[in-house]
Amino acid sequence: MENILERYERYTYTERALTTTNLESQISWCLEYSKLKGKIESLQRSQRHLMGEDLDPLSLKELGQLEQQLETSLKNIRTRKSQVMLDSIAELQEKEKSLRDQNKALEKEFLEKSKAKAQAQQAHWEQQQNQQQTSSSSPSSFLIPENLPTLNMGTYQARNNEEDEEAAHPQVRLGSSLLPPWMVRHLNG
Repeated sequence: MENILERYERYTYTERALTTTNLESQISWCLEYSKLKGKIESLQRSQRHLMGEDLDPLSLKELGQLEQQLETSLKNIRTRKSQVMLDSIAELQEKEKSLRDQNKALEKEFLEKSKAKAQAQQAHWEQQQNQQQTSSSSPSSFLIPENLPTLNMGTYQARNNEEDEEAAHPQVRLGSSLLPPWMVRHLNG
């Protein structure tokens, strides 16, 4: 019987302790709620004051403090804005330097390619010139016929004015070109 009574007392004591703890917890939460509600109202009021609203109930001293707070905030904002702008300028200057370096590298590469292309064109042109010279100086392309007429100025007589002009500047046709007399004398000579 004593064991049963002891167990009963323990259970009732534990139940009372839990009930008391729940009550204390509820009271604690109610106090916490009212504190947080007060903070929220205070912050909302402060926010309205900072936005320039609901300023009528403030005293001259409170308005001065609010003005001081706004000036300090504005100073901090301007400092941060200046810092962000300086960082942005530094970043843009680094980008500019990088782009200039890239531009110089591309310009150098372009000049090298242009130079190489010009050299290749020059070599191609020289090769064509050499081919033309070798083909024009080869024996098969420039043959002097054996039966070239010899021109002797003393025996050449003119019959009229046209013949007089021809006598003054006699020319011999060789292939598709005209040769002057001094070249013909040299060839025959």
